[in-house]
Amino acid sequence: MTEAFRKNFLGHSPDWYKSTIIGFLVLNPVLFAIDPTLAGWALVLEFIFTLAMALKCYPLQPGGLLAVEAIVIGLASPAMVFHEAEVNFPVIMLLMFMVAGIYFLREMLLFTFTKILLGIRSKVLLSLMFSFTAAFLSAFLDALTVTAVVITVAAGFYGVYHKVASGKQFDLSHDAASDEEVTELHRADLEQFRSFLRSLMMHAAVGTALGGVTTLVGEPQNLLIAGVMGWDFGSFFMKMAHISMPVLAVGLLTCMLLETFKLFGYGTQLSDRVREVLEEYDRDMSAKRSKQEKMILAVQGIVAVILVLALGLHLAEPGVVGLLVIVLATAFNGVTDEKRIGHAFEEALPFTALLVVFFAIVAVIDHRDLFGPVIRWVMDHEGKTQMALFYIANGALSTISDNVFVATVYITQVKEIFDSGAISREQFDALAVAINTGTNIPSVATPNGQAAFLFLLTSAVAPLIRLSYGRMVWMALPYTVTMTTTGLASLWYLG
Repeated sequence: MTEAFRKNFLGHSPDWYKSTIIGFLVLNPVLFAIDPTLAGWALVLEFIFTLAMALKCYPLQPGGLLAVEAIVIGLASPAMVFHEAEVNFPVIMLLMFMVAGIYFLREMLLFTFTKILLGIRSKVLLSLMFSFTAAFLSAFLDALTVTAVVITVAAGFYGVYHKVASGKQFDLSHDAASDEEVTELHRADLEQFRSFLRSLMMHAAVGTALGGVTTLVGEPQNLLIAGVMGWDFGSFFMKMAHISMPVLAVGLLTCMLLETFKLFGYGTQLSDRVREVLEEYDRDMSAKRSKQEKMILAVQGIVAVILVLALGLHLAEPGVVGLLVIVLATAFNGVTDEKRIGHAFEEALPFTALLVVFFAIVAVIDHRDLFGPVIRWVMDHEGKTQMALFYIANGALSTISDNVFVATVYITQVKEIFDSGAISREQFDALAVAINTGTNIPSVATPNGQAAFLFLLTSAVAPLIRLSYGRMVWMALPYTVTMTTTGLASLWYLG
């Protein structure tokens, strides 16, 4: 029975990992009996550990066990978890429908980005294009939507390479990281191609943060802060511009330097052999493309335009727009089989469940006031020092928690202080700017900080290109340093 439990508990994850999780589960009630706050911080660090080990075991199961235990021992309640999920329902709906909607545009996306990839031979220029495009789209659409597009494109490229080079159909529902299935594939080319895709994915992911900080609709907390402050689209952009524009410039410059000098895992070129495979595939597909397939591409292109317009003009919540994309793309391309439609949801729903588990951790942070001492300490200071500390504190807390939650806590606290008459409107505006930029910019340091980064880490493509938690942190490090420093300097000298 003991042996059966050992094999069944958390499946094929290593024994040392299983023992660690069991140790956490035993430790937490003991810490709770000593000090609930101590138990709360331990839970946060333990959950981060499960994220860091995402390639060993999907975080939903171990993280879910920790969240369930937290509720059982009294660190939070089911009602609190539901409240956090209710507040973030637009994000949940976006994941459920928008990511699935992007799945039904994959042929058009792969066609478009294949032309771009093969047409731009300079890796520096290609990386800049990925980063700037992600930034531009994130400013008007949504970072998760843009990340879903990038994931679809990367998975498509990887699938094409396997399909052509190995002579086999490639199925993303299986872990293609097991190279036994690709006996004819040159290992050096495969590793180089993985590195090439990793760098493009990270440039694009950081690009979503560069664009997300600039506008009212770039990130969920931007809309929240704008609502509290009474800022419209134009005024929000102008309030942030003295920080967001220098950070954007430095972020793109960092992209160029990383690729030019091949630092922090960047700079890998697309090998000639891989390029030949992709060019051969493109020529072959172009030659064999039937009228029906061309019609599919045309329909997907039209739906993509509708998607951009609907999100850009904010005609509806992104999740509702995603559902519209699913209906249009499937109805006009003849996808009416339930199994084919259901396959589109396989990528997003595990992450959606993980996100709700994460909301349980957020409920513990909120209920136990884990961030409260930091807020009170920052408010003891004045002037630019206070703004700088708000920026730094928001950034630090966002890297271990969630930037939307941190921004919500801080702007609510500051609004109460303003309503009491303790600070002026000018200082209120300055602190709101510090909160928004602090939660958006330094949070690129870890996958915890932004949902788009966490989505990338737990996506099906991450294990294929060997994108682990530690590697994401390492590759994000130069961006974190340059962007955070630039943001802080702009806040201090230009604010």
